Amino acid sequence: MANEWNLGEKKRDLRKETETAVIVGIVFPNQSVEKVEEYMDELDFLAETAGAVVKKRFMQKLNNPNNRTFVGKGKAEEITEYVASNNIDIVIFDDDLSAKQAGVLEEMMKIKILDRSTLILDIFAGRAQTAQAKAQVELAQMQYMLPRLKGMWDHLERQKGGIGMRGPGEKEIETDRRIVRDKISLLKKRLEKIDLQARTQRKNRGDMIRVSLVGYTNVGKSTIMNVVGKTNVLAADKLFATLDTTVRKVVIDRMPFLLSDTVGFIRKLPHHLVESFKSTLDEVRESDLLIQVIDISHPQYKDQIEVVIKTLKDLGADNIPMLYLFNKMDLYRKKYLDEFLHEEEKVSLEDELTSYWQMQTKGNACFMTAVHKEGLQELREKLKSLVQNLYENRYPYKTRFW
Repeated sequence: MANEWNLGEKKRDLRKETETAVIVGIVFPNQSVEKVEEYMDELDFLAETAGAVVKKRFMQKLNNPNNRTFVGKGKAEEITEYVASNNIDIVIFDDDLSAKQAGVLEEMMKIKILDRSTLILDIFAGRAQTAQAKAQVELAQMQYMLPRLKGMWDHLERQKGGIGMRGPGEKEIETDRRIVRDKISLLKKRLEKIDLQARTQRKNRGDMIRVSLVGYTNVGKSTIMNVVGKTNVLAADKLFATLDTTVRKVVIDRMPFLLSDTVGFIRKLPHHLVESFKSTLDEVRESDLLIQVIDISHPQYKDQIEVVIKTLKDLGADNIPMLYLFNKMDLYRKKYLDEFLHEEEKVSLEDELTSYWQMQTKGNACFMTAVHKEGLQELREKLKSLVQNLYENRYPYKTRFW
């Protein structure tokens, strides 16, 4: 297998220092070139987040991926020639590769081959700080690796040793699988213990309304958490800056509630990663209200809304009331409102936008620029109204204290 995880080592980064990369995507019949270009922009940002510099992108129109080289044979040769002549370190594909494809491509290009899932898992591994996050990422890596074990014996034996591990007649690949399954079982037991402690902590919070910030990665959830909750959560212009859920008590006009900042979602988030992080995302499932933070300045913000809604459905959290919070209004104006327009026209266009989304969300929308605290008062008033209604329905005896 092409992708080595360096199991058992403390750090699993794909980086040496700054590595150079090319990225590869396929335009399938049901997609436009423009759409795939936007996906490649995101893959470029993922690579940058992981510490790589993208030197070139390759795209090809295909009905179906080649079962050996993913792209067509001619395109694979073109990439190989570019990689060799430009001293490239990594080739990153926007879709998942099979073990066979990764092996063939690595043999052909003589460098490291990654796919989108591998790249995201590497970023998560670099971001994980707590014992829970580290165990969740390692579990996802193991589950991703299990069906792709062929040819990985060399680095698996570094973790647990090969001598004496093999039973009578047992093949090398069977030993590989047994080692990984044992590790998966161990990690699941560790996470169950951590999850039990987390559930106990959640039960000890008492009868308080729980509100969770959700949304696509890098839309500004942590900045909003800092502004509303008066916290100091890491807020950076990077993908997956937050992995561990942060919970803070917030009080608006003497009315308290709990506000949580959660991991961001992304297109094609690896299934095993979602599964592994379900215990962390229990905070979302047990919420009374969700605030979906949306980067309205992003050209594909509508698609990002759909990705979040689909992920919430996969988590079983799609029936929770939601407030849509459109963030980065300052960037939206800068990008989409021509500087030569009259002020009245700019106001009119912005009013059309806000009216449209108020209608689409049945009045459950707010607009703000978190870094400048623009729209903060409107958000606080909306939150107060929604949370108070939830208290009146669920804990009516509480409201008399406010």
